[in-house]
Amino acid sequence: MSTTQTDKKTFEFKAEVKQLLNILVHSLYTSREIFLRELISNASDALDKIRFKSTKGDEVADNDLPLEIKINFDEKKNTLTISDTGIGMTQDEVIENIGTIAKSGSAEFIKTLIESKEQANNIIGKFGVGFYSVFMVAEEVEIKSKSYNKDAKPIYWKSDGAGSYTVQELDADMKRGTEIKIKLREDAKEFTEKYRLESIIKRHSNFIYFPIYIDKEKVNTITAIWREPKSSVKKEQYDEFYKFLTYDTEPPMDIIHKSVDAPIQFNALLFIPSKHDEFFWMHRDNYGLDLYVKRVLIQHKNKDLLPEYLGFVKGVVDSEDLPLNISRETLQEDIVFSKISNSVTTQVLNYLADKAKNNPDEYAKFWKEHGRVFKLGYSDFSNQDKYMELLRFNSSKNDNKDELTSFADYTSRMKNEQKVIYYAFGSSREAIELDPHLEIFKSKGIEVLYLFDPVDEFVINSLRKYKDFEIESVENADLKKVEKLENIEEKKNEFNKLEKDDEKHFSSLLSKMKSILGERVADVKESKRLSGSASCLVSEGDGLTSSMQKILKMANQNVGSQNKILEINRDNKLIRNLLEVFKKDSNDPLIENATEQLFESALLLEGNLEDPHKLVKRINELLEKSSDWYLGKR
Repeated sequence: MSTTQTDKKTFEFKAEVKQLLNILVHSLYTSREIFLRELISNASDALDKIRFKSTKGDEVADNDLPLEIKINFDEKKNTLTISDTGIGMTQDEVIENIGTIAKSGSAEFIKTLIESKEQANNIIGKFGVGFYSVFMVAEEVEIKSKSYNKDAKPIYWKSDGAGSYTVQELDADMKRGTEIKIKLREDAKEFTEKYRLESIIKRHSNFIYFPIYIDKEKVNTITAIWREPKSSVKKEQYDEFYKFLTYDTEPPMDIIHKSVDAPIQFNALLFIPSKHDEFFWMHRDNYGLDLYVKRVLIQHKNKDLLPEYLGFVKGVVDSEDLPLNISRETLQEDIVFSKISNSVTTQVLNYLADKAKNNPDEYAKFWKEHGRVFKLGYSDFSNQDKYMELLRFNSSKNDNKDELTSFADYTSRMKNEQKVIYYAFGSSREAIELDPHLEIFKSKGIEVLYLFDPVDEFVINSLRKYKDFEIESVENADLKKVEKLENIEEKKNEFNKLEKDDEKHFSSLLSKMKSILGERVADVKESKRLSGSASCLVSEGDGLTSSMQKILKMANQNVGSQNKILEINRDNKLIRNLLEVFKKDSNDPLIENATEQLFESALLLEGNLEDPHKLVKRINELLEKSSDWYLGKR
C-alpha cells in the first residue's frame, strides 16, 4: 500500500503525553504484556461500535466484512501486527484519539504517576491512555485506519514515541478497520513468539466476543457463557468451563448463574467446588473471583468481590459499568464496585439459604466440605443475620456426631421459659458428653450445642445472641436461669441429706480445700450443677471459657489471671468419704492429696493442666495403696 501521499503532516505530542511516553520508554515494568490486552480491547470496542452502527441501519462501508481481530508476527523483522474490521478512524479522529490523551485529567494522571512511583503497568486506563502502553515494547508504531464512512480516505499514522508523530491520508484502497504495526524493541522479541502471544490472549482476552486469530488460527475458543441466558447453557458447558477455570478434575457441587440489570448491570457465574481446598489454611491469600469488564479480564482473583469466608466460591463477574484505575488491574474506590460486591455476596448467601431450606441433605454435604471456611464470616456484621441462619453445629439432641443443628432448629425445641442457647466445647462428642458441666443440663433435658472446631469459640464469642436469645457456655451459665426449669425426671439421690452438724463440717471442709489451693482458685463452693461428678471448675461471671483460654495460650496471647471457682458435689461418694475423714482429723494427708487431685483433674478435663507429672505420681501412689488394701495388706 502506498504511503506517498503529499499531505503528510507532523505534529508534536502535548506536553503531558511527552512525559508519559518518556516514562513508558525508559522505565522498568513487571508485566509489559498488558500492551497487547489494551490493543485487543480497543479493537473489540471498535468492532462493538460498528456492529451497533450496522444493527441500527446506518450506512456502513464494507458491511459484509466479518467482525474479527487478527494478529500476525514476523520473527525476522521483529514486528507484530494487530488488525480489526471495526469502525475505523478518520484523520481528525486519529489526531484526537492518538495524538492527545483522550479523556480529561491528563495532568492529574502524570502527577499521580510520578508521585505514586507505581510501575506504569499498574496504572494504565483511567485517563484513556491504554494505547500508549504499546511504547513499552515498541521502537516504532504505524497505524493504518479506514473509517466506516464510505467517503472517508484511509489514514496513516506513525511515531517512534520520542515526542512527535506524522499523519497523512493514503491514496490507496483499504477495507474498513484499523491495522497497528509495531516494530518491537530488541528486548521485546518474545512478542513474536506464537506461544507467548497465545498465553497472553488466553490470560487476559480469552472471552472477547469477537474471534481473535493468530496466523489464521482462532485463539479464544471458549465462550463467555456467563453472558448467555441461563436457559440456553447446558450442564456439560458449565462443567467444562468450571474445569477450565479451576483445573479441578471433578464437576462443581453448585452453580450460581445470575444476570443483574438493576440498579447496576453485571453477570456472575459462580461455582461451589465438590471438595474443600485442603490447602486453604496454608494459602489464605489464594482466593477471589476473576473480574471482567466487557469480557476483558481486569483482575485475576479479585478479593473484594466476596468476603474471605466465601473464598471457596470460584467464578467470574463481568460488568459494563465499572470505572477503572489506570491498568484495568485495580479498581477505583467506587460506589458501583461496592454495590456489585454487596450484590454478589447477597446472591451467594441467598443461594445457600435456599439450599438449606429446600434441600437440607445437600446442604449438609456443603457444610461438611466448606463449613469450616464459612465460619470465618463471624466478623461480617452487615450480613450477620443471614450468616447465623446458615451456621450448623452438632447437638445433644442429635443421634451422632455427623448430624447438624441450626440455631433455628435449637430455638424451635427450647423448653418453656428457656431464654438462653447453651453450648459446650470439646475435642469430640464423646469428650463433651463426659464434661461435668453438662450434668444439670442433662437432668433438665436442656439441649446443648456441641462445638468441636477451635474457630467455633470465636464465632460464638463474636455473635453473643441469636435473635432475642443469649448464647452462653455451660461453664459460665447463670444457674438461676437453669434451675428454674423443670427436671425431665425426678433426681435419684443415693445419699442421705446431711445433718446440721455435717452441714457445718462440709462448710469447714470447703474452707480447708480453699486454704490448700490458695490463690490457684478464686473460691471453693458447693456445686448446684453436678449430679454425678465430684468437682468442676467454673469461671466467675462472664470470664473466658476453658477452651478459649487454651486457644489463646496456644496463640501466645496473654490471658492474664484466670482463677476459677472449684465447685464440689456433696452428693458424691468420694466427697462423702472425705467428709468422714475430715470429721475425724481435719489435717489428715488424704484431704490435701484428694483436694490437689480434684483440682488437677478438673484442670485436665478442661485442657489447661500445664504439668501432669504431679497428678500422675499421685495417682500411682493411690493405686499402690488401694492395691495393698485390696490384697488385705493394710
